[in-house]
This record gives sequence, C-alpha cells and structure tokens, in this order.
Amino acid sequence: MDALDLARTQFAVTGSLHFLFVVLTLGLAPLVAIMHTRWATSGKPLDLSMTRFWGQIYVINYALGIVTGLVMEFQFGLSWSGLSHYAGDVFGAPLAMETLVAFFLESTFLGLWIFGWGRLPRWAHLACIWLVTLTAYASAFFIMVANSFLQNPAGAVVSGGRMALTDVGALFTNQALVFSFPHVVGAGLFTGGMVLVGASAYRLRRKARETEFFSRSLRTGVVTAAVGIFLTMGFGYAQFAAIPEDKFGSHNPLAAVGLGFMIEFGQLLGLVVLLVMLPMIGILPRVRWTHPILIAMTPLPFVLSILGWMAREIGRQPWMIWERLTVADAMSPGLTPGMVTTSLIGFGAVLGLLAVVDYVLIARVIRRGPHALDLGATRDEPRTPAPSY
Repeated sequence: MDALDLARTQFAVTGSLHFLFVVLTLGLAPLVAIMHTRWATSGKPLDLSMTRFWGQIYVINYALGIVTGLVMEFQFGLSWSGLSHYAGDVFGAPLAMETLVAFFLESTFLGLWIFGWGRLPRWAHLACIWLVTLTAYASAFFIMVANSFLQNPAGAVVSGGRMALTDVGALFTNQALVFSFPHVVGAGLFTGGMVLVGASAYRLRRKARETEFFSRSLRTGVVTAAVGIFLTMGFGYAQFAAIPEDKFGSHNPLAAVGLGFMIEFGQLLGLVVLLVMLPMIGILPRVRWTHPILIAMTPLPFVLSILGWMAREIGRQPWMIWERLTVADAMSPGLTPGMVTTSLIGFGAVLGLLAVVDYVLIARVIRRGPHALDLGATRDEPRTPAPSY
C-alpha cells in the first residue's frame, strides 16, 4: 500500500472506532435525561436507580469516547493538510464550533451533573443533564455540517485557489445535511435503545432480583429502538434524492456492496423491532427464550452504523470534496508509507484499546447491576455490590 491508501485506511479505522462511542452517546444521553426527569418529578427510588445505573454507563462511554475524538482532530493536520489549505476557511468553521460545544460546553455540563449530586438544587441538576443532551446533539450537528460540505460543497466558491464561504445559510441547509443529520440521530436512538434491551435481557436471563428495574428498562429500550429505527430508515431512504447518480457506480463497488448490505440487513432488523418486539413489549421481560436473541442483537446497530459511514465516505471517492478536491490532492505532502504506517499502528492500537476498555467497564457495570454505583453515591452508601440472583 502506498502512503495515500495507508492514510485512507488510517482515517477509516480511527473514524469507525470513534463512531462506536459517538452513536452510543447520542442514544443514551436523552434516555438518561428522561430517567432523571422521572426521578425529579416522582422522587421514586426506582427512577433514581435507573438514572444512576444508565447514567454511569453513559459517563464511561463518554469519558473514553472523547479521547478518540482528539485523535480524529490530529489527523487533519498530520495527513490531510491539503484539505485544510484548500477549504479550511469553510470546513474548519463547523469543526471549531463542534470543538467548542463538545470539549467545553458539553464537558462542563456533564462535570456539573456528575459532581452535582446532593450539591446542586434538584432542578438545576436536572437542567445539567438536559444541557448535556442538547450540546451532544449540537456537536453531532456541526460534525454533520462539515461532513455534508465534503459531500456537497454548498455555500462556497473558489477564490484565489482556495474555497471561501459566501453563504452561511446554504452551508446549514445543505441538501446533504437536512436528511443525513436526522438519520444519524435515529441511528443513535436505535443503538441506545438496543443496548438497554440487550443489557436488560441479560440481567433478566440471569434471574436478577431487580425484575421491575430491568423490565422497565427493557420496555424503554424497545420503544426507543422502534423510534430510532423508524427515523433511520425513513431519513435514510430520503437521502437518495440528494445523492449523485454515479456516487455508488461501478468505480466504487465496495461502497455499493456496503450500502446494499446495510439496507437489506437494516430493513430486516427494522421489521423485527417494529413488527415483533414492539407488539410483544408487554411480555418480552417474561418470555425467557427471547432473551438470548435480544442479547445477540445488541451489537447489530453498531455494525450497521459503521457500514453506513463506510458507504457514505467510500462512495465519495476519489473526491475529498465532491468534484472540487481529490483525496490525493488533500493529503499532506512529503508523507511516506513508513510514516503513515507508524501513525496507523499507534492510533489503531490506542483506539482499539479504548474500545476494549469501554466494553469491559460497561459489561462489568451491567453484570454487577444497580448496586455500589459510583455516580451519585452518598458517604453512607455501601460500596460493595449486593448479591445478584
């Protein structure tokens, strides 16, 4: 492989690993906010336990995921300085906004929520998690603005050999954005819902004593997954109206295959959620033979999400900015295969390790159940997990 292919592979690997964290963050954030709202209004211990349990899983995923986001930022300077030189005045603006939102606002509000238990007024504490959710979706929006510009460079013209922004409105109403952003939101909700379903099915399968806790979590997950897959499928098909005819042509067979597999498999999974799981929502917690199936379905939304991103990005080749800048011209000059291989191994190893650690920590919380949680713990709370059955 030459330096260009290695650089593309590096971005594909790091981008895919990073999105595993992102899609779960987008799915869990509103669910935790809703659970916290229930607790703030009802004061019931069950609602408090659900908020703390699923909130701790969210915090683990966010803390490790934000590190992978830093790696993504590094690559624009390391491997793709040609993109920054040619379109940095346009492409860099939404990335800068995403950085301000994610690394400053979102992190600040999440810190207040994590350390505000028992310290902040009840409604101020609740407002923090809703602001976390709002800024998480704002961060995703700005990323999709930047990515949609690569797909369709609206609102900019070439001046002096560089792209200059001429119409902010066109940038934020890009036809490649208006359907793709809700599509990503739906994918996040679907993923978060299926994680609730799979984790709850695992605990119910083991006959955990918190039957009401995980029965409600499973039902919440099914409803969320149904809403998410409906949005994903609807806005996914709507995107085809804005896709150039040759984007998935014969010159990009890999993108076409990935897109086809994602559509067919996604349709099947959508039918299962909407026509089987949703009608059975009242009895699923008690029907034990379904629990292994639900557990096995948990990773499928992640697989579909990665396939979707690969189809979207590979389908744009050989363009970095559609019909404006090629990938070859966007690559940093002077890179050698050895240099890119070194960074590929380093970034891939770090992000892969973070993904494994994320899975292990989340799995440990799920196996332990809603006991001895760190999030929201009081001084007199037992710090050893209660036995589960």
